[in-house]
Amino acid sequence: MVDTKVNLSGIIIDNPIIPASGTFGYGHEFAGFYDINCLGTFSFKGTTKEERFGNPTPRIAECTQGMINSVGLQNPGVESVINEELPRLKKYFSKPVIANVSGFSLEEYIYTCQRLDEQDQIGWLEVNISCPNVHGGGMSFGISPQSAFKVTKEVKKVTTKPVYIKLSPNVTDIVSIARACEDAGADGISMINTFMGMSIDLKTKKPVIANKIGGFSGRAIKPMALQMVYRVYEAVKIPILGIGGIADAGDVLEMMLAGATAVQIGSQNLVDPYVCKNIIEDLPCVMRKYKIDRLEDIIGGAH
Repeated sequence: MVDTKVNLSGIIIDNPIIPASGTFGYGHEFAGFYDINCLGTFSFKGTTKEERFGNPTPRIAECTQGMINSVGLQNPGVESVINEELPRLKKYFSKPVIANVSGFSLEEYIYTCQRLDEQDQIGWLEVNISCPNVHGGGMSFGISPQSAFKVTKEVKKVTTKPVYIKLSPNVTDIVSIARACEDAGADGISMINTFMGMSIDLKTKKPVIANKIGGFSGRAIKPMALQMVYRVYEAVKIPILGIGGIADAGDVLEMMLAGATAVQIGSQNLVDPYVCKNIIEDLPCVMRKYKIDRLEDIIGGAH
């Protein structure tokens, strides 16, 4: 019998399959499709201090092997998440959940992280310093080691739970930024967020999405995500949540061999709402195919 459990900063999860923030809401819609307690955990919708309507529509454009999105962190604000979303979540998800946090200032990151850290249902905090589709948002904190260090250090001062910093691939040297986060006390790294991309409508001869440029994600980015996870794994000693283009159990094994302790699945949830459930069910068979008895044994195995 194969063992799919992994240790995520002291919390054992049943399997490494985690829906990524922004593609799974607060779990409510997906709970109507299947029992989401089969997941290792999930990262809920990016939360800011205040309510946000998000960017103007249209916000999403399909493209070859992926999609462009510019949602703009639409969310009800941290107090509504605490008072409304988390009590509802407790009715259909019994495991610790990852709280994804975004901000427009250091003070906002500190406030939102501190509030969510106080909630029993939160197992980990995922601090997004990498959002490419909000003007003046998290991206400005994620483009240099110095700013990444500062956000991480300040958030760690007000939290007790594991803090994972979500990194952007749209930087010159992602390895130095990951090292800065580790030096500042980060418990883990989430990587990668979306690349910058756009799509143009040939009929109107204009960009498809209102924001013109947004985040490019989907199966097409997996090779780029893999090499970044591979390089960062060699530079840091903290766990990595591998993200980017994962759509089947084989992709999960690849990402873990590159150095990920667990994986997040994003865009594919919008293509197939059952993708995470199917991967969890397929994983033992694919592990046996490649003679893998215990998932934790293959983390970083490609190095």
